[in-house]
Amino acid sequence: MKNFALCTAYKQTSRWTILACIATLFVGCAIKQPEVAQPPAPPKPAPLPPVQPKPLPPEIVDKGKVSSATTPRDYRRDAAQHLYAGNTDRIYSGKMPPLLYAVGVLEVEIDKRGNVTGTSWMRRPSHAPEVVAEIEQAVRRASPFPAPARMGRVTYTDTWLWHKSGRFQLDTLTEGQM
Repeated sequence: MKNFALCTAYKQTSRWTILACIATLFVGCAIKQPEVAQPPAPPKPAPLPPVQPKPLPPEIVDKGKVSSATTPRDYRRDAAQHLYAGNTDRIYSGKMPPLLYAVGVLEVEIDKRGNVTGTSWMRRPSHAPEVVAEIEQAVRRASPFPAPARMGRVTYTDTWLWHKSGRFQLDTLTEGQM
């Protein structure tokens, strides 16, 4: 009987303990926590007006020499077409033969007005210095190129495929090789 009394007392104590815990939870939820003052939010900055590009000089706009390219790769096509237009008698028509006299890779820097500001050979055809000179002259003579209106300035790269006859194709507009 002694064990029964202990068990009953334990059960009653556990019930009271559980009830006390539940009551504490309800009381804890009902007590309003003091509010911590939040720092005021910084004011939102006024939206910036859209940046308008400066208008191009009238002499460029009048001639229609403006490129709408947004990347150097896109600009390369405009530059190649411009070079072809100025060298129609030097363009090799049709597929190039399998063996070329020279292949050169030239990097050309163009300013916002389309002027050539620099050239740099990435692969110079060193066995044909006359080709190097002719390519550089052709690029300089073609200046001004279409103005890179959307980029401001651009540096593009193209590969010159040179035939022994002195005619060429640019890799951007090539008709391929046999």
